[in-house]
Amino acid sequence: MPEITYVAVDGTARTVDVPTGTSVMRGAVFNDIDGIVAQCGGNAQCATCHVYVDESCVDRLEAIQPNEDSMLDFAASPRRPNSRLSCQLPVTEAFDGLIVHLPERQH
Repeated sequence: MPEITYVAVDGTARTVDVPTGTSVMRGAVFNDIDGIVAQCGGNAQCATCHVYVDESCVDRLEAIQPNEDSMLDFAASPRRPNSRLSCQLPVTEAFDGLIVHLPERQH
């Protein structure tokens, strides 16, 4: 099972096992990671699961899709080149070791 590390704004890191086929967002919700609100339940409609993917891991991701790209413009924290909606990141074995940084705020 891939291990994903969620890094809080204060630098606290928590690494959890996330089943393949679920999303990076669901991994956070199922493991009680603070900082992922997931208000819309993973439908790319609210941007409250915004994360900054660690620069060392960006190349593991599929290309951003238009719906996710436009929704990131509504994120509460500033958008960066490595911004993604964690609900749109389906976990694969390639995500083992993935690091995501949580933004200062989600709403």
